[in-house]
Amino acid sequence: MLSIFGNYNQKSSRRHFLTAGAMGLSGLSLVDLLKAEAAAGIQSSNKAVINIHLDGGPPQLDMFDLKPDAPVEIRGEFKPISTNIPGLQVGELLPKISQIADKCVFVRSLIGSAGAHDGFQCQSGFAAKDQSNIGGRPAFGSVLAKLQGATGDSAPAFVDIMQGRPQVRNSARPGFLGPTYTPFRPDISHLFTRELESGMKGELAKRGKAHAIQLNLVEGLTPDLLNDRTKLLASFDASRRTLDASGSMDALDRFTQQAVGIILSGKLANAIDLEKESPSTVAKYSFPINEPKRSTTSEDGNAGKKLLIARRMIEAGVRCVSVSFSDFDTHEGNFPRMKQLLPIVDNAIHALITDLEDRGMLNDVAIVVWGEFGRTPRIDPKSGGRHHWPEVTPALLAGGGFKGGQIIGATDHHGARVVARPVTFQDIFASLYKSLNINPLTTINDPNGRPQHLLDNGIPIRELF
Repeated sequence: MLSIFGNYNQKSSRRHFLTAGAMGLSGLSLVDLLKAEAAAGIQSSNKAVINIHLDGGPPQLDMFDLKPDAPVEIRGEFKPISTNIPGLQVGELLPKISQIADKCVFVRSLIGSAGAHDGFQCQSGFAAKDQSNIGGRPAFGSVLAKLQGATGDSAPAFVDIMQGRPQVRNSARPGFLGPTYTPFRPDISHLFTRELESGMKGELAKRGKAHAIQLNLVEGLTPDLLNDRTKLLASFDASRRTLDASGSMDALDRFTQQAVGIILSGKLANAIDLEKESPSTVAKYSFPINEPKRSTTSEDGNAGKKLLIARRMIEAGVRCVSVSFSDFDTHEGNFPRMKQLLPIVDNAIHALITDLEDRGMLNDVAIVVWGEFGRTPRIDPKSGGRHHWPEVTPALLAGGGFKGGQIIGATDHHGARVVARPVTFQDIFASLYKSLNINPLTTINDPNGRPQHLLDNGIPIRELF
C-alpha cells in the first residue's frame, strides 16, 4: 500500500495517512482509473453504495431470524423484540434498528455461500476462484469504477476501508479488470484497531511487498514538491522499481498529476478527519461499551465511526465504500461476544441510516449489511459457540430507493434451511446495480476481449422496487 504521510492540518498529533491501493497510488490504479474514465467519457450521478461486511460470519438466529420456540440449544439466550413494523421482530440486541425497521429490508433467506472465510463473495457475488484463469472476478466497487466512476471530482470511485480477514485476503480486488480498478485504500489502523489472529498475521507476512508496499513521503512534502515532476519522480523511485517489475505502474503523466491532485485536494483526508465533523454527529456513531471486550480481534465502541467516515467519503464523491466490523467468528462464547459486538453494529447502522435521511441522501445511497456466511443453529455445548453455517446468511438492506419495512424469505423452525423465497448473493448485487441505474445484464470485456456479464444469474429482488 502506498502511504502518504501528510501533515495536512498543521497539527502533528492529528497526522493522518492516506494509503492508496495495494499497488502504490492504487497501483497507480487511481492514475489508471482517471485515464479510463477520461477515455470512456464517464457520466456521473449522485447514487452510491456502502457495503458493510460483518467479518467472520454473523449469527442469523441472534440478529434477524430468532426462533423463540426452538429448543434452548438452538434459540440461545436472546429474545425477539418488536419493531416499528407490526409483526416484524429482531433480536433484543438490535433495539435501535428496531426503531427504523420501516427503512430496512431483512433478508432471512440468503443462500449460496461459498463458505470461504473472506469477504470476496460479499464484494462480488462470486466465489474467489471464479474466472481465476483470467485474473478472477472484479469486486462490485471495481465494476462501478469502470462503468460509472466517482460521483464528484477529486475523489476515487471505490474506497476500501475493510480490516481483518477481508483486508488480509484482499477481498476487494479488481480481478480481470486489472490494477486500473484497484480500490483506493486509506490506512485507518491509527483510528480503529483490529488485531489480527496469529494465522492472519502469518498470512499477511507471506503476501509480502506485493500486498503492502509502503512509500513514506516525509512531513516536508509540499504542493510545490508534488508539482515538481522531477522531484516527484525521485520520491516515487523506490516503489516504482518494485511496481515496474510487475508491470503495474505507467510513466508519470498528467493523470498522475491529477491523482496527486486528488490527494492534495484534501477531500479524502478531510473525510477521515472526524474533527471536521460536528461533535454531536460523531457522538451518534459512538457507543459506550458496558460489556468487556471478549476478543482481541473484536473492536470497541469507536468502530461505528467507520460508517461516519463512509458517509463523509460518499459526500466527497466516492461511488462505493466497503467497510467491515469484526469479529463475528464466534466458535467460542458466541453470546458474550454478541453482547459486545451487536450493540456497536446496531448503533452504527441506526446512526448511518438516520444521518443519511436527515441529509436527504438515503434515497441515493444503498446500504447492504452482511457476512460471508451464517452460523450453526445448534450451539456447541462445550464452547458455547456457533460454528460456520453457509446454508443461511443474514442480510440487511436500506436506502437506495428500496422499499423498507419488510422481511424477505423464511427459514425452517431451527433457522437451518431456507424454506421460502431464496435469495442469492448475486440477486443482492443485481438489486444494487438496479438501484444505481445499471442494467445487471450489462457486459464488460475481459483481457481477451470477450464480454463477461456482470453476474451469472442474479435477478433484482422484485420486492425491493
